[in-house]
Amino acid sequence: MIMKRTIHDEGHFRKFLVIVDDTEECDRAITYAAYRAAATNGAVVMMVAIEPAHFQHWLGVKEIMLAEANDAAQERLDQYKEQVERIATVPVECVIREGKVAEQIVSLIDEDEDIGILVLASAVGKKEGPGPLVSSISSQSNRPFPIPVTIVPGDLSDEDIKALC
Repeated sequence: MIMKRTIHDEGHFRKFLVIVDDTEECDRAITYAAYRAAATNGAVVMMVAIEPAHFQHWLGVKEIMLAEANDAAQERLDQYKEQVERIATVPVECVIREGKVAEQIVSLIDEDEDIGILVLASAVGKKEGPGPLVSSISSQSNRPFPIPVTIVPGDLSDEDIKALC
């Protein structure tokens, strides 16, 4: 069952969720979300998911690697938060989760009824498929995806994105 969104209720507003990773196109999704949030009096939520499969070591080593991954994730979020703030004066939330990316996306959407749009960007220069994140989300077959997904072409310029928003 799809949960009702609260974005039009008093005291609520639409949040644009962007997944922060180390892909070239991530910047385009964040730029689009910032401009759209500004145009619609919304907010931007940026999430990094740290996959646990990367940390299958002894407990002490695993904890150190996880702490380093959290530090790197926070640094990326801080950089992109500054980018959003240069584009627009909108609320920005930064979230770090541990787990499979697609599962964490759905979990965060379930927890925050103000998230109304997931913004992704297509891979830059690739003609073969939409990219791994889009594919993993669309393969979530146990239930319908709970919100609309906006896929921004990964090779759009800032001016192109601003004109669309």
